[in-house]
Amino acid sequence: MSSSTLFHLFLLSSLLFSCLSNARLYADDFSYIEGSPNGPENWGNLRPEWKTCGNGKEQSPINLTSYQAARATVKNNGHDIMVYFKSDAGSQFINQVQYQLKRIHFHSPSEHALNGERYDLEVQMVHESQDQRRAVIAIMFRFGRSDPFLSDLEDFISQISRRENNEVDAGVVDPRQLLQFDDPAYYRYMGSYTAPPCTEDITWTVIKKLGTVSPRQVLMLKQAVNENSINNARPLQPLKFRTVFFYPHQKSDHDAM
Repeated sequence: MSSSTLFHLFLLSSLLFSCLSNARLYADDFSYIEGSPNGPENWGNLRPEWKTCGNGKEQSPINLTSYQAARATVKNNGHDIMVYFKSDAGSQFINQVQYQLKRIHFHSPSEHALNGERYDLEVQMVHESQDQRRAVIAIMFRFGRSDPFLSDLEDFISQISRRENNEVDAGVVDPRQLLQFDDPAYYRYMGSYTAPPCTEDITWTVIKKLGTVSPRQVLMLKQAVNENSINNARPLQPLKFRTVFFYPHQKSDHDAM
């Protein structure tokens, strides 16, 4: 082997050793082992240029929370039937705020209208944030096939039919059954609760896609409440100076609501 070849091999080996050494030094700068001196919770203190790791406000990755099955009770308020979650039923991010699902109400006919038309049922999913902000996701239904979410609740609703302020343990209830849509386009506006005390500053999200519910299921809900609440939809209110935003479905859009 010529001296020139040996020199080039030596130079190549030196460069490779230098690269591996630098890579090892850089890898040792931080670790993924939680609790270690250079672990994730300490990254922001290791270098000045890494301070965002510790004090940043929009860090990744995050837990992409959604709904999940949770323990619940079914209650007859006299004015409507309510599903009240006793454990964590999941949440939604709306306008960068995390809202926890607290309860679900049923109204017939639907309280909202699309182009002046009201439908046979509206389900309202009421959420609250840690700082007591509130948001409601509403889904409207027309007569058709039975709704699987209501099907699972029928026995419990029958137990409290016409028994105001009565409540029954419904075991584990899965709210994900309500949001099985292939087109998640929706409307959004600022409004209020639809029953006294009509609290305002509520973020409303109304799903454009209609679900289906059987006439028997709607009749079951109507027969369960007081006679003056058989039709428990509040009259439509004036829009005044509010703006209603429409968010069409984008197949590449995976952002939360």
